[in-house]
Amino acid sequence: MKIHHSLIFTFLTLFALLLQSCNSKPEGAVLIVEPEFGKVVTAGEAMVVCAHPEATRVGVDILEKGGNAIDAMVGTHFTLAVVYPTAGNIGGGGFMVYRQDDGETFTLDFREEAPGLASRTMYQNKKGEVIEGLSLYGHLAAGVPGSVDGMLRAHERFGKLPLAELLEPAIQLAENGFAITAQQAEKFNRYREDFLQYNPGATDLPLVKEGEWKAGDELLLPTLAATLRRIQESGRAGFYEGETARLLVEEMERGGGIITAEDLLNYEAIWREPVEGMYKDVKVISMPPPSSGGIALIQLMNMSEEFPLDEWGFHSVSSVHTITEMERRVYAERAEHLGDPDFWDVPQEELLDPDYLQDRVESIDPEQATPSSEIQALSLAAAHESEQTTHFSIVDTEGNAVSVTTTINASYGSKVFVQGAGFLLNNEMDDFSVKPGYPNLYGLVGGEANAIQPGKRMLSSMTPTILERDGDLLMVVGSPGGSTIITSVYQTILNVVTYDMPLEEAVAAKRYHHQWLPDKIFMEEGAFRPAVADSLREIGHELEVRGPIGRVDAILVQPDGALKGVGDPRGDDWAGGF
Repeated sequence: MKIHHSLIFTFLTLFALLLQSCNSKPEGAVLIVEPEFGKVVTAGEAMVVCAHPEATRVGVDILEKGGNAIDAMVGTHFTLAVVYPTAGNIGGGGFMVYRQDDGETFTLDFREEAPGLASRTMYQNKKGEVIEGLSLYGHLAAGVPGSVDGMLRAHERFGKLPLAELLEPAIQLAENGFAITAQQAEKFNRYREDFLQYNPGATDLPLVKEGEWKAGDELLLPTLAATLRRIQESGRAGFYEGETARLLVEEMERGGGIITAEDLLNYEAIWREPVEGMYKDVKVISMPPPSSGGIALIQLMNMSEEFPLDEWGFHSVSSVHTITEMERRVYAERAEHLGDPDFWDVPQEELLDPDYLQDRVESIDPEQATPSSEIQALSLAAAHESEQTTHFSIVDTEGNAVSVTTTINASYGSKVFVQGAGFLLNNEMDDFSVKPGYPNLYGLVGGEANAIQPGKRMLSSMTPTILERDGDLLMVVGSPGGSTIITSVYQTILNVVTYDMPLEEAVAAKRYHHQWLPDKIFMEEGAFRPAVADSLREIGHELEVRGPIGRVDAILVQPDGALKGVGDPRGDDWAGGF
């Protein structure tokens, strides 16, 4: 039978119109669009960017099924706890910044807290000397985990899909296994001796095997799957009570830790007021204390308005010098004044006062570096933070956006596995000032504001952030990186808003960092041209090359309304959208 070409054209046209109608997504409908995945993805409806491809796929799948940003956050987070054990977790904590499509904003603090038996001198000997490593490794380094409570509280308030459905992908991956990446294989091998040392006699060490790991090897986590199944079936009680709580407390008793059943039962994530500010025509929405990130970021953005950074240019001598001087001053404030607001009177209003920030700007010498010894914090009346944190950014089909940063602190936290439960404990207690004025592994100095107290939450640099322009969503951004998180987020925002870089260039651009003490600029290899580096040294800056700084995962709304997602090329980070 002969079919006329015009009939074929008419049929194809009608079919295309039908697809377009389907993709317009009437109320309650589910989009049928093939998602795209990669380091850089542009999509029209929704986007997920996180530290591991499997977790990105889970988040995108949840959004495709009609879930919202909070649903995708929950699924992504629990999947990261399986596929990204260096930082993904159920044994740690973090912060969430959430912006609804109507512009209303929320922040959730699910940071770990000090156990009830903690004391300010618990990591010091009888002479008052800090015992090296005690707050970093082993059972005593762990704070009370907050991640599970945080995810469940956010879902209870804002989620759409059933919790059981959101956890199932993570459980399946843990039960059936998944292929590890080259970066993961290298890290599993590197930390093998630590796992053996801090889990003596343990029979459940899923990241340890005979011989070396290599890319593509399968990792199965059956005991973690069982733990996740208990959360799936019993919600909060499936972690903070019952079998999992029993196993965690037994692990504490076995290794000399101090987290009790009462600590677990009493833990609660806290809804807090976002910290907000302006940079040019952009509204910055970020995390308040006990994160130092939001206040520090807004201080940096406000001071940046006083300088022609766009005219000076990206990584010019003047720009780098001025940004370094601003960072130096902000980190001095962090060390002195920031801590858990439920235990310390954080002078947030004073730190963000325009007149005070103007004084800070005027104290910057445009021709000479200011020695950090001459920089004092705001006159009124840091703590160690490892770089193995993880961040993810999500925008759903309704325009809701979530920015989440979570951590167990160091790579693989305290290196302690909860036997029979399959997850790692954090070493967040080291984020307190183990002794006020004592410099940590990274040279950060903490003060009385961040001293250890029972039930107190340790200071953090995590900076999950959302930007608006003219009342509309503009950007979702954040990064891991310990003390470098703030500067990584700040410099990425500058790259987009001030230097007009495409998002993929803004994320990939070489970074540098100054944190007051030690008094030096840390920089990625090749960050500055030789002439720029020489000029910076001539005006008094000390430079030190180090490894990668941050792993920014970001989403930017394009001028046409499309979403561009970028996973940082420094890691296995992956974007997915449709």
